[in-house]
Amino acid sequence: MNRILTGVNFLGVLVLAALCVMQWKINSQLNNRADDLERTRQQQTAKIADQEKTIAGNTQDLDDFRKRLDEAQAQNKQTQTKLDGLSAQNKQLEAERAQFVSTLDKWKDAVSQRDTALKQASERVQQLNSERNAAVSKLNDLVSQYNAAMKELNAQRAH
Repeated sequence: MNRILTGVNFLGVLVLAALCVMQWKINSQLNNRADDLERTRQQQTAKIADQEKTIAGNTQDLDDFRKRLDEAQAQNKQTQTKLDGLSAQNKQLEAERAQFVSTLDKWKDAVSQRDTALKQASERVQQLNSERNAAVSKLNDLVSQYNAAMKELNAQRAH
Protein backbone atom coordinates (compact mmCIF):
# COMPACT_ATOMS: atom_id res chain seq x y z
CA MET A 1 0.00 0.00 0.00
CA ASN A 2 2.84 2.17 0.58
CA ARG A 3 3.68 1.69 -2.95
CA ILE A 4 0.24 2.58 -4.10
CA LEU A 5 0.26 5.55 -1.87
CA THR A 6 3.66 6.58 -3.23
CA GLY A 7 2.36 6.07 -6.81
CA VAL A 8 -0.79 8.07 -6.07
CA ASN A 9 1.32 10.65 -4.31
CA PHE A 10 3.64 10.75 -7.30
CA LEU A 11 0.68 11.07 -9.64
CA GLY A 12 -0.74 13.83 -7.44
CA VAL A 13 2.58 15.66 -7.57
CA LEU A 14 2.66 15.25 -11.36
CA VAL A 15 -0.92 16.50 -11.67
CA LEU A 16 -0.09 19.34 -9.30
CA ALA A 17 3.04 20.15 -11.34
CA ALA A 18 1.00 20.04 -14.55
CA LEU A 19 -1.63 22.21 -12.91
CA CYS A 20 1.09 24.67 -11.80
CA VAL A 21 2.58 24.74 -15.33
CA MET A 22 -0.89 25.34 -16.77
CA GLN A 23 -1.59 27.98 -14.16
CA TRP A 24 1.79 29.58 -14.93
CA LYS A 25 1.07 29.58 -18.70
CA ILE A 26 -2.43 31.02 -18.17
CA ASN A 27 -1.07 33.69 -15.81
CA SER A 28 1.70 34.45 -18.30
CA GLN A 29 -0.81 34.82 -21.11
CA LEU A 30 -3.08 36.91 -18.90
CA ASN A 31 -0.15 39.16 -17.91
CA ASN A 32 0.88 39.52 -21.57
CA ARG A 33 -2.74 40.25 -22.48
CA ALA A 34 -2.97 42.77 -19.61
CA ASP A 35 0.25 44.43 -20.81
CA ASP A 36 -1.12 44.55 -24.39
CA LEU A 37 -4.40 45.97 -23.12
CA GLU A 38 -2.53 48.56 -21.03
CA ARG A 39 -0.50 49.59 -24.08
CA THR A 40 -3.68 49.77 -26.14
CA ARG A 41 -5.35 51.79 -23.38
CA GLN A 42 -2.41 54.23 -23.32
CA GLN A 43 -2.46 54.50 -27.12
CA GLN A 44 -6.21 55.05 -27.06
CA THR A 45 -5.82 57.65 -24.30
CA ALA A 46 -3.17 59.44 -26.41
CA LYS A 47 -5.44 59.25 -29.46
CA ILE A 48 -8.34 60.60 -27.43
CA ALA A 49 -6.16 63.46 -26.17
CA ASP A 50 -5.06 64.22 -29.75
CA GLN A 51 -8.66 64.04 -30.93
CA GLU A 52 -9.74 66.36 -28.12
CA LYS A 53 -7.04 68.82 -29.19
CA THR A 54 -8.18 68.47 -32.80
CA ILE A 55 -11.82 68.92 -31.75
CA ALA A 56 -10.88 72.01 -29.72
CA GLY A 57 -8.98 73.40 -32.72
CA ASN A 58 -11.85 72.54 -35.05
CA THR A 59 -14.28 74.19 -32.64
CA GLN A 60 -12.17 77.35 -32.65
CA ASP A 61 -11.97 77.20 -36.46
CA LEU A 62 -15.73 76.66 -36.63
CA ASP A 63 -16.32 79.65 -34.34
CA ASP A 64 -13.93 81.71 -36.48
CA PHE A 65 -15.68 80.57 -39.66
CA ARG A 66 -19.07 81.42 -38.17
CA LYS A 67 -17.79 84.85 -37.19
CA ARG A 68 -16.38 85.38 -40.68
CA LEU A 69 -19.59 84.12 -42.24
CA ASP A 70 -21.62 86.56 -40.13
CA GLU A 71 -19.27 89.38 -41.18
CA ALA A 72 -19.48 88.30 -44.81
CA GLN A 73 -23.28 88.20 -44.60
CA ALA A 74 -23.32 91.67 -43.02
CA GLN A 75 -21.02 92.96 -45.76
CA ASN A 76 -23.21 91.24 -48.33
CA LYS A 77 -26.28 93.02 -46.93
CA GLN A 78 -24.44 96.35 -47.00
CA THR A 79 -23.27 95.69 -50.54
CA GLN A 80 -26.79 94.67 -51.58
CA THR A 81 -28.18 97.85 -50.01
CA LYS A 82 -25.58 99.93 -51.85
CA LEU A 83 -26.31 98.03 -55.06
CA ASP A 84 -30.03 98.65 -54.66
CA GLY A 85 -29.34 102.36 -54.09
CA LEU A 86 -27.04 102.50 -57.10
CA SER A 87 -29.61 100.63 -59.21
CA ALA A 88 -32.27 103.17 -58.24
CA GLN A 89 -29.86 106.00 -58.98
CA ASN A 90 -28.98 104.35 -62.30
CA LYS A 91 -32.67 104.12 -63.23
CA GLN A 92 -33.12 107.78 -62.31
CA LEU A 93 -30.07 108.74 -64.38
CA GLU A 94 -31.38 106.67 -67.30
CA ALA A 95 -34.71 108.50 -67.08
CA GLU A 96 -32.89 111.85 -66.96
CA ARG A 97 -30.70 110.76 -69.87
CA ALA A 98 -33.79 109.84 -71.89
CA GLN A 99 -35.27 113.22 -71.05
CA PHE A 100 -32.03 114.96 -72.02
CA VAL A 101 -31.88 112.99 -75.28
CA SER A 102 -35.44 114.03 -76.02
CA THR A 103 -34.62 117.64 -75.17
CA LEU A 104 -31.43 117.43 -77.25
CA ASP A 105 -33.38 116.06 -80.22
CA LYS A 106 -35.87 118.93 -79.89
CA TRP A 107 -32.96 121.37 -79.61
CA LYS A 108 -31.31 119.84 -82.69
CA ASP A 109 -34.57 120.22 -84.60
CA ALA A 110 -34.91 123.82 -83.40
CA VAL A 111 -31.29 124.57 -84.37
CA SER A 112 -31.86 122.96 -87.75
CA GLN A 113 -34.99 125.06 -88.26
CA ARG A 114 -33.08 128.16 -87.10
CA ASP A 115 -30.25 127.36 -89.52
CA THR A 116 -32.76 126.92 -92.33
CA ALA A 117 -34.44 130.21 -91.39
CA LEU A 118 -31.04 131.93 -91.18
CA LYS A 119 -30.11 130.54 -94.60
CA GLN A 120 -33.38 131.76 -96.04
CA ALA A 121 -32.94 135.13 -94.30
CA SER A 122 -29.37 135.36 -95.62
CA GLU A 123 -30.54 134.55 -99.12
CA ARG A 124 -33.33 137.14 -98.75
CA VAL A 125 -30.82 139.72 -97.43
CA GLN A 126 -28.53 138.98 -100.40
CA GLN A 127 -31.47 139.27 -102.76
CA LEU A 128 -32.55 142.55 -101.12
CA ASN A 129 -28.94 143.80 -101.22
CA SER A 130 -28.84 142.97 -104.92
CA GLU A 131 -32.14 144.73 -105.49
CA ARG A 132 -30.98 147.74 -103.42
CA ASN A 133 -27.68 147.85 -105.30
CA ALA A 134 -29.59 147.70 -108.57
CA ALA A 135 -31.95 150.45 -107.35
CA VAL A 136 -29.00 152.56 -106.14
CA SER A 137 -27.29 151.99 -109.45
CA LYS A 138 -30.43 153.08 -111.29
CA LEU A 139 -30.76 156.05 -108.93
CA ASN A 140 -27.13 156.98 -109.53
CA ASP A 141 -27.69 156.70 -113.29
CA LEU A 142 -30.82 158.78 -112.95
CA VAL A 143 -29.03 161.38 -110.82
CA SER A 144 -26.17 161.41 -113.34
CA GLN A 145 -28.68 161.90 -116.13
CA TYR A 146 -30.46 164.54 -114.07
CA ASN A 147 -27.20 166.33 -113.33
CA ALA A 148 -26.24 166.14 -116.99
CA ALA A 149 -29.67 167.41 -117.97
CA MET A 150 -29.38 170.19 -115.39
CA LYS A 151 -25.98 171.16 -116.74
CA GLU A 152 -27.37 171.26 -120.21
CA LEU A 153 -30.36 173.23 -119.04
CA ASN A 154 -28.16 175.60 -117.10
CA ALA A 155 -25.89 175.88 -120.07
CA GLN A 156 -28.82 176.63 -122.37
CA ARG A 157 -30.22 179.17 -119.94
CA ALA A 158 -26.90 180.80 -119.68
CA HIS A 159 -26.78 181.18 -123.49
